[in-house]
Amino acid sequence: MIGPFLLLSAADNVLVARESAAEGTDVPLEQGSVMLTRPIPLAHKIARRDIAEGEKILKYGMPIGIATEAIPAGAHVHVHNIRSAYTPTHMLQDADGVSAAVAQ
Repeated sequence: MIGPFLLLSAADNVLVARESAAEGTDVPLEQGSVMLTRPIPLAHKIARRDIAEGEKILKYGMPIGIATEAIPAGAHVHVHNIRSAYTPTHMLQDADGVSAAVAQ
């Protein structure tokens, strides 16, 4: 645990709030402490280190998004500065070749 945040995998470049964190909370990071510039809600993420625009966002050691702008260490990481990197989902087809849950 790092203050009110969790590191889920050593590969992650984000930390996840295990409780709401108030603006002004001091968060110790590897490169030095940062002060939160906004409140961070429970289960939201902050940057563990500086993240470059276009860099993959890693949570549980897996890519969950791509930074749409540079994100400084300690900044809120959410839909305003990342886009999804989840793999596309695919429906399995029924034995008759018709996709499940698709009306004919």
